[in-house]
Amino acid sequence: MSESNLARLELAADKLEIQEVIYNLARSVDRCDADLMRSCFHPGATDDHGQFVGTAEDFVTWVMPVLETMEQTQHCICNILIKLEGDKATTESYFLAFHTLDIEGSSSHMVAAGRYLDTLEKRDGVWKITHREAVFDWNQLEPSTDAWGQPPAVDQLLRGVRNSSDASYKNV
Repeated sequence: MSESNLARLELAADKLEIQEVIYNLARSVDRCDADLMRSCFHPGATDDHGQFVGTAEDFVTWVMPVLETMEQTQHCICNILIKLEGDKATTESYFLAFHTLDIEGSSSHMVAAGRYLDTLEKRDGVWKITHREAVFDWNQLEPSTDAWGQPPAVDQLLRGVRNSSDASYKNV
């Protein structure tokens, strides 16, 4: 294999590993998995979500109780742009975040759209985030019309669970 082909394969492998970190961070939010979330950050990493600015470790401690107040969340990551420079990378990842919230006793759906701007480093062969900044572009809030939580669907459909007992943990 030529040197340029090998370099292209290494570039592709690095980009896939970076995407996996970003996807795992989204999964950690939706499953309320603090350990998985921590594993996406290098020690000393920082996070800026506007409402929270500080270390990634403190972000995990802050965000988990917030997430647990929500009935459900689902973060869809798309349009991941990656700029690599050796063992450092910067990314822009578009997100759509769906949240089911209880607002004054009524179930509501909030959609937030924006982008995650991440800085990552490859240390000891492992890519992880060193800084994340969330950019919020728009949101929408509407009453829930969830019919899947009602009979007969509630008894017939496999529903997501916000912890490690979710069916996905059997596969990945």
